[in-house]
Amino acid sequence: MLNMCERLQDMVSAQAEKTPDSRAVVFGKDSLTYAQLDIQSNRLGRMLQAEGCQTGDRVALVMPKSIEAIVGMLGVLKAGCIYVPIDLDSPSARVQRIFSASDPKAVLVAETGANLLDDCLNIDSGRRKVIATELRGISGAHFESNQDFSNLESFESHSLNADTSNSDIAHLLFTSGSTGTPKGVMITHRNVTSFVNWASRYFEISEGDQISGHPPLHFDLSTFDIFGSLSRGATLHLVPPQLNLMAAKMAEWMRVSQLTQWFSVPSILTYMAKFDVVKANDFPALKRLLWCGEVLPTPTLRYWMERLPHVTFTNLYGPTEATIASSYYTVTHPPADDRESIPIGTPCGGEELLVVKDDNLQPAEPGTTGELYIRGTGLSPGYWQDAEKTSQAFVMDPSDPTERAYRTGDLGKVDENGLFHYVGRLDSQIKSRGHRIELGEIETALNAFECLRESAVVGVETGGFEGTLICCAYAANSDEDVTPADLRKQLSALVPRYMLPSRWQCYDRLAKNANGKIDKRKIREAFASKLLDNNSRLSETSNQH
Repeated sequence: MLNMCERLQDMVSAQAEKTPDSRAVVFGKDSLTYAQLDIQSNRLGRMLQAEGCQTGDRVALVMPKSIEAIVGMLGVLKAGCIYVPIDLDSPSARVQRIFSASDPKAVLVAETGANLLDDCLNIDSGRRKVIATELRGISGAHFESNQDFSNLESFESHSLNADTSNSDIAHLLFTSGSTGTPKGVMITHRNVTSFVNWASRYFEISEGDQISGHPPLHFDLSTFDIFGSLSRGATLHLVPPQLNLMAAKMAEWMRVSQLTQWFSVPSILTYMAKFDVVKANDFPALKRLLWCGEVLPTPTLRYWMERLPHVTFTNLYGPTEATIASSYYTVTHPPADDRESIPIGTPCGGEELLVVKDDNLQPAEPGTTGELYIRGTGLSPGYWQDAEKTSQAFVMDPSDPTERAYRTGDLGKVDENGLFHYVGRLDSQIKSRGHRIELGEIETALNAFECLRESAVVGVETGGFEGTLICCAYAANSDEDVTPADLRKQLSALVPRYMLPSRWQCYDRLAKNANGKIDKRKIREAFASKLLDNNSRLSETSNQH
C-alpha cells in the first residue's frame, strides 16, 4: 500500500484534508483555499485522462506564474503524468526542441503563451492535445483547443489515484546544453519529497507561514516554494515577475504580504540593496531569508543582515541534477568585511558532498581545491532519453558499485572546520542572475550566423552587484558590417533573454593560443580589463562630484 505522502500530490491532498479552509496560494487579488486547490486539480487530472493522457505521458505547461499553473502542476501529477514547465521568454525554436525531446501528449496553455505555442507547433510535427486556461484569446492557427478550465466543473471532484510511485518522474526541467540542445533533467517524486521533508523540518515551516514564490516555474528552486508550502499548510505567495525591475515596489509587496520566509536567487537581493529599499528592522514578520543558485556577493549579505537582525540567513547550494539544494550554511553574524567568502556549508539530510582530486573519487586534502561531487537521495535518474550525457555526468563510485555520484563541474574545498566552500567552475558553465547557462549554447547559436567568421563567449566576474557578465567577442566576415545590435536581435530568436551577452567587442580576428584554438583566457582578460577601466573612470567622476 502506497504511503499517502510519498508522492508530491499526496502531500498536498493530505494537507487539504487537514486545513481545507486555509489559504493555499495567493497571486495578486486572487487566491485558492486548500480545498479549492485540491478539488480543481482533481478535476483537471480527470480532464487530462479523458483527453487520453496515460501514466508516464508528458504534459507541457505553457503558462506564466499563476494560480492556474499551480493547479496545472498538481492536476498533471494526479493524472499520473509528468509536467514539463516551459519558459515563456524562450524563443519558439528552443521550445520546439524541448517539445521534440519530451514529446508531450498534451499542452496546458494560457493566453500569454498562445503565440509561443502557435509558433512552436508550426514547426512541430507531433500531435498535441491542447487545454487552455480560457478559450478567450486562444486562436492559434496551428492548434485547436476543445477544453478549457471553465469546463472543469463537469468532472468529478473527489480524489483520483494514478498508478505511480515515488520513484516515478514528477517533472522534466530543461537546462542549458553545451551543444545547443537543452537537457531534460528527470526529477522524481522521491527526489523532491526527500528535500522538502528535510528542509521543512530544518526551517520549521508550519501552517502559519507566509512563503514567497519568487523563482519562475521552470526553475527547480520553485519546487521547494510550492511543495514546501503546500505540504505544510503554509500560504504560498506568488511574486509578480514585473516587480523584479521595481526594487521599491518589491519591498513594499514583501511588507504587505507579511512574508515569514523569502527564497530566491541572489540577484534580486543585490538589486534591492543597490537601490537601498530595505529599512532598518524592515519586514517584521520575516523569520528566514534563503538564497540559492549562485554566489551572493558579500556586500549584499552584509547590507541585508545589518538591517534585519531578527532574520535568519541561510545559503543553499546545489545543481538541478541534485534537486533544489544539496548543502546549506546558516550565517550567524554579518561578515567582517566585503572580501569574506560564505561557505556552502554542510550536506542537507540524505545528501553527501565530496571534494575529489581524481576520477577515482579519491578525497582531496583539507584546504585543497578539487572537483565537487554529490551523492544521495536528491540525485536525478539522469537526462531524459540521453544515456550518453547521463553516463558522463552521473558516474559509478569505484569504491562502491551500488553508489552513483554526480559530477557538478564545480570546484570546491573543505576548510579546517569541515565546511564546504564553492571555488568556481571547471568548464564554461556559469550562473547569471540565478540561471545556469552553458556558454557553449550561446556560441552554437552565434556560429550559425553567416555574417560571422568566428565568435567566443566568456563569463566575467565583476565582484560587485552585477555578478557574472556574459561577454561576446566576434569577428565578422570581411564584407559584412555587423553591429552588436544586429547580433543581439538575431540571437534573441534563438536563446532566452537571460542568455544574451551584455558586453560585445568586434575584432579583425580573435586571439589564438599555441594550439590554434581561440584563446578565451585572453578574451576574458580583455573584457575584465575594460570593465575595470570603466569602473575606475566612473569612480574618478564620482569623486570629482
